[in-house]
Amino acid sequence: MAKAPRNQTLELTSRQINHYAAQASKLSAPLKEQDIANKLVWQDTFRALNYLPDSCIDLMIVDPPYNLTKNFGAKQFKAMDFKQYQKWLDKWLKKTVRLLKNNASIYICSDWKTSLAIPEIAGKYFILQNRISWEREKGRGALNNWKNCLEDIWFFTKSDVYTFNLNDVKIMRPVIAPYHDAKGLPKDWETKEGKRIRLTSPSNIWTDISIPFWSMPENTPHPTQKPEKLIAKLILASSNPGDLVFDPFLGSGTTAVVAKKLGRRYLGIEREKEYIAYAACRLEKADFNKSIQGYENGVFKLRNS
Repeated sequence: MAKAPRNQTLELTSRQINHYAAQASKLSAPLKEQDIANKLVWQDTFRALNYLPDSCIDLMIVDPPYNLTKNFGAKQFKAMDFKQYQKWLDKWLKKTVRLLKNNASIYICSDWKTSLAIPEIAGKYFILQNRISWEREKGRGALNNWKNCLEDIWFFTKSDVYTFNLNDVKIMRPVIAPYHDAKGLPKDWETKEGKRIRLTSPSNIWTDISIPFWSMPENTPHPTQKPEKLIAKLILASSNPGDLVFDPFLGSGTTAVVAKKLGRRYLGIEREKEYIAYAACRLEKADFNKSIQGYENGVFKLRNS
């Protein structure tokens, strides 16, 4: 069946999946730091982590499976007892500590329930700096509970010395009550395209994120794909051009793709053949299209603006 004209979801044939998956690596021996930049690893992260070099990562962004029974490609992640889930988190997270530079930052995604486990486990290895809560506006309603529209991103650093580029993540907002200085000039605002706007510092509550859907070219069949705009904020704030951004649960490649679009190096691990293929395809497309929905000319815009 032909797609609707506005449907831009990326879809790969079996032949294309084979082609793109073949571009990823499988590790069987320790790598040197010069061998890991801009690399996709098609392998279970618990094994692949053993082959990565020490102190090579500037920024780690992790979107691990939440404690829900969900199909990811050919495999299923099964919900487990909360204590078991904590042990599962600890099992892979402790393997990443040696990979991170002393000034590295770490972001770990979670839903409202698994969010309870993150600070207890990651807090054993890293310094907690903040918790970002973002509105996930997509989702089904509930008959006997509040609709779940919230996810968290826990912000840690390995030490008290770390990168945070505030000016790179300011948000453009409309000015409702424009103030003027003593000379009658705009005070902390300007006019662009006939609109009064102000660049404001971002808080830890984000309501400007749109989940990828069928009319967005970044959309893939991955069931828990994160928006490029969301990841762009983390990368711009907590890394510099040329830094190495690492995602040990890469999925369909959003972290690597955004890192490439923003002039960073990337390293991603994904065990599912279908998803590593989508990541490779999206990285190829990023050579020709570096746009990020909701981020224009160095400024983050409000949702639907």
